[in-house]
Amino acid sequence: MELSVKGWMKDLVVFVEPEATVMEALSLMRHRYVNSLIVKKTAKHPEYGIITSTDICDEIVAKGANPATTKVHEIMNTPLISVKPTDTIQECAAKMMANRIHHLPVVDDKGNPTGMISATDFLVVAEAMGANFTERTLS
Repeated sequence: MELSVKGWMKDLVVFVEPEATVMEALSLMRHRYVNSLIVKKTAKHPEYGIITSTDICDEIVAKGANPATTKVHEIMNTPLISVKPTDTIQECAAKMMANRIHHLPVVDDKGNPTGMISATDFLVVAEAMGANFTERTLS
């Protein structure tokens, strides 16, 4: 059984523009069935960022901000904390715990996002660990 991030990550990466409104990001998240978006690099915002459902809860709902007027770049997290496909799932989980985050972009050698792994993916990992990785029926 593959013990690297590559064996457990999702290949789907959904991008959003930094100048998009949080309302637009919410719509994209709902329609793509994801809980995080990678914020694209632009001339004005030269680094990738990430926006998650937790960010929306903390920065929009809890603070009473208007998602129709708040821009993604105002609440995104940057610089991107990420993992490589060759990192182990244990290293990945430890990085999530150390940084108190639930979503990690998987990046290639040039730092470009190619996948995502989230805390919910580790439910399947934990189940496989309990079965000594002999069977992986969920994916």
